[in-house]
Amino acid sequence: MQSQVNRRSARSRPPSAVTLQQVAQDAGVSLATASRVLSDSDRNVTQELRERVLEAAARLRYVSNAPARALVQSTTSIVGLIVHDVNDAYYSAVAAGVMEVARDHKLLVMLAGTFHEPGLDAEYVARLRAQRARAVVLAGSGFTGGSPALAQELEAFAAQGGRVTAVAHQDLPVDTIAPGNREGGRAVAEHLAQLGHTEIGIICGPLALVSVQDRLHGFLERAAELGISVQERHRVEADFTREGGRAAAVQLFRRSPGITALFALNDAMALGALAALRDDLGRSVPADVSVVGFDDVPVACDVTPALTTVRLPLEEIGRRALLLALGDATASPRTLAVPSRLVVRASTAPPPRTTG
Repeated sequence: MQSQVNRRSARSRPPSAVTLQQVAQDAGVSLATASRVLSDSDRNVTQELRERVLEAAARLRYVSNAPARALVQSTTSIVGLIVHDVNDAYYSAVAAGVMEVARDHKLLVMLAGTFHEPGLDAEYVARLRAQRARAVVLAGSGFTGGSPALAQELEAFAAQGGRVTAVAHQDLPVDTIAPGNREGGRAVAEHLAQLGHTEIGIICGPLALVSVQDRLHGFLERAAELGISVQERHRVEADFTREGGRAAAVQLFRRSPGITALFALNDAMALGALAALRDDLGRSVPADVSVVGFDDVPVACDVTPALTTVRLPLEEIGRRALLLALGDATASPRTLAVPSRLVVRASTAPPPRTTG
């Protein structure tokens, strides 16, 4: 009934009053699909969808505005960078790489932070589309299960002529940078096993994040291969921050004081754990407890003891992400793997000897 009312209302308007959004709704397709059909885009659209869009446009007497379409399909010198937390040194390093490439191409970077709130990334892409941004780098890890709203916004952004690169995302129709998160997790498990640790604790950020899942699964997979079982009570999920790491470490060691090694799934959490072990729990690192982080942010080598961690080339990830978005488009999305490497410093050692 509502659809019939909408159609009668559309017929009563002059042709110029009918919008592309109304055509898309009438045809039951996305805005991006309607735009591709009516702008004669060479992107793939099935014959069935094409016919539905054309029929809806004819029924509603939609008139394409060529000058307006040319404006919509043009882009500016703006590129968008969407991160989770601008205070996190991980994203600062990635941003440095993005901004270096932007400078070389005389582009302006607009920075937005989601602070891990689902749905904000899609909203930011929509805003950048309205600004006719040339490209977007989604630097914050995606959520497991994907985001239909984000995928739809990315389609609309692409139909407008924009390009996108995502870092550590799943199932998005865009080019992707795939950091060596799983491989890094495996390397940590092997390192701690070689030192002789079997009582290992894990503190991690939100399990819904793709990067957290990859790092955790890589570690648990390799630990199991080496005959080490990490008990469920030896794992704590918290905010992916220094404060989250400190609180998680206190909770974990008060529950399981026999742990001799701690794997924090990013350096921010590891730094918080170091503070907790020193100030709240009275433990010495690495004499009592070994600590490993992940990312190798700049401060990791400056703390005492210097942090053993998994190095990701963060600035290089930022550079490659924007270069990929600024390069020539391809028929299908590309995935660029970026390897990780374990960096052993002073925060890990063999477990303490038991007496008695």
